[in-house]
Amino acid sequence: MEENREEAPMVLLDDLIAGLGALVERRGGSGAQAVTGVTCDSREVAPGTLFVAVPGFSTDGHRYIAAAIEAGASVVVCEKLPAERRNSVTYILVPDARKALAELSKAFYGNASDQLMIIGVTGTNGKTTTARLITSMLNASGLPAGYIGTGLCRIGTRDIPLERTTPESSGLHALFRQMVDAGCIAAVMEVSSHALVLDRVHGLRFRAAVFTNLTPEHLDFHPTLEEYAEAKRLLFDRLDDDGFAVVNADDPRAEFMIANLPPELVFCCSTSGAPFCDSARCFDAKVLDMSVEGTKAEVSFRGRTLAMNVPLPGAYNVMNMLEAFAVGVGVGIDPATALCGLAAADTVAGRMERIWSADRSRCAIIDYAHTPDALQKALEALRAVTPADAKLAVVFGCGGNRDKQKRPEMGRIAAELADRVILTSDNPRDEDPEAILDEVEAGMAGRAHLRIADRTEAIRRAVEQLGAGDILLVAGKGHEAYQEIKGVKRHFSDRECLAACFAQMKRVNGRS
Repeated sequence: MEENREEAPMVLLDDLIAGLGALVERRGGSGAQAVTGVTCDSREVAPGTLFVAVPGFSTDGHRYIAAAIEAGASVVVCEKLPAERRNSVTYILVPDARKALAELSKAFYGNASDQLMIIGVTGTNGKTTTARLITSMLNASGLPAGYIGTGLCRIGTRDIPLERTTPESSGLHALFRQMVDAGCIAAVMEVSSHALVLDRVHGLRFRAAVFTNLTPEHLDFHPTLEEYAEAKRLLFDRLDDDGFAVVNADDPRAEFMIANLPPELVFCCSTSGAPFCDSARCFDAKVLDMSVEGTKAEVSFRGRTLAMNVPLPGAYNVMNMLEAFAVGVGVGIDPATALCGLAAADTVAGRMERIWSADRSRCAIIDYAHTPDALQKALEALRAVTPADAKLAVVFGCGGNRDKQKRPEMGRIAAELADRVILTSDNPRDEDPEAILDEVEAGMAGRAHLRIADRTEAIRRAVEQLGAGDILLVAGKGHEAYQEIKGVKRHFSDRECLAACFAQMKRVNGRS
């Protein structure tokens, strides 16, 4: 359950359903009754809750109507009425429970989303970094903004853990309410393809929609890459009247994403010098210098050229910052102010996060790269900053119960781009870890490597092998502080493991 709720309001049922255009039929109850909460999770029901029975992929919410009523639900919204109904409960029949959940949640929390400038970021990779950069820039520029994304909602100095990148609509609107009450005027959110297809963001209007890139991912949910792309494009149909789009023009799918938008609503960002939109709306970046500590670049737009300091290595992080900058310009922030705010942004845990040995002669990088494209970009970025006489090493694995076709491809990429490779477990979930490693190995064409399923031991061995100037990438889990094995999440942190290994190195070798 997501820990994202404060004390909820109470709303009269008649007021709550007044705007529910999909209302088909109402049975029993009183419109004057007070509703104390809205949810589609029967485990969250308390006395007075309105429960929405949402048909799902693994289970059907209609199966939990009785449990919700036993827990105190006074109103049930459903697509089909249960055979047995209670006189004390109001039943509302709707054709689309997911959309009804979004509409009811928005109304219950006082239409808080309408009081926020909402900026949505979608794409396969780079969503978290880009969204967090935008949030930092807005706050530094005097526009108080909250953030909703991978594992976290941040409102001011308060962090709220989340289970999903984009919460269910009931949880999402609860967060918007908290943001408004805390004085936020903007909300920056990562918008997943699941959230778009499953109508978690139904009814929201976005001031800005950002596209980072698109590569094969979530093909266990989307049957084809084309359908995955179609899901992402749904975000760009949700722009507000004064909204605009920001796209990575270097990505082959960029034109597809904004095909339904007038050109004047699109900002194009490029690091290759070949954007496809008119020059008045182009943002170009040129890398000047790059190290493991960060990147210096210059950005050109509207006839101006400004210095841009990116606190992360890699050309793809230049793109992430460039898109964040374009959002800032789009919402009216002074360009120099926007760049200052971006340069001062805190690095994101698990995204090119640096862990140094005690004498800073060796560097380990923790990154969430868990797709072929992300792994390739991370390794290419680190190769560019690895000294000529040093080695680039990588420790990675692939998650279980997910896209199997990416496993040999990730093996190939690691074998081609890293000097040393150690295969290990990621989140094996319900699969045999060794079977996953077999599939990764199949793409390595016999290239020498180590195979150590125990992730702690794999990281320890990699650190032991590091020489002065070497760089180690530990990829796949990033910010996650657990490993999921056979349905159980066990505490595990790449950051803690690396810190312990470097501390042990100092004790053994006497380094200071």
